Amino acid sequence: MCRSHYNEAKELKRRRRPLVMVDEHYKTVKEVADLLKVSEATVRRWIKARELRAIDIGKGWRIGSRDLDAFLQGHATRPAQDTGGGLALPGEAAGQSGFLGQKGDRPAR
Repeated sequence: MCRSHYNEAKELKRRRRPLVMVDEHYKTVKEVADLLKVSEATVRRWIKARELRAIDIGKGWRIGSRDLDAFLQGHATRPAQDTGGGLALPGEAAGQSGFLGQKGDRPAR
């Protein structure tokens, strides 16, 4: 392979790599777990299942703020711009009435 073709191939390969922003703020697994009020094992399970993108740096995983935002948006129950003013309960979208009671209470049938 001549030198110019080699350089072209190298440049194409470089362009295909995903860019990692160095100035982006990264959180540890513990920080994400504390923020979301879940266990560290849950965050690691999301990473292993490739639901949450993370980077393996040295002693552990690091999660970029953009990746965490994308994960949260992907797990939202409805789009963020749909702010109807209240929380939608399961079944309300299908025209059923919601029920909000104390633990152990059941709606009348």
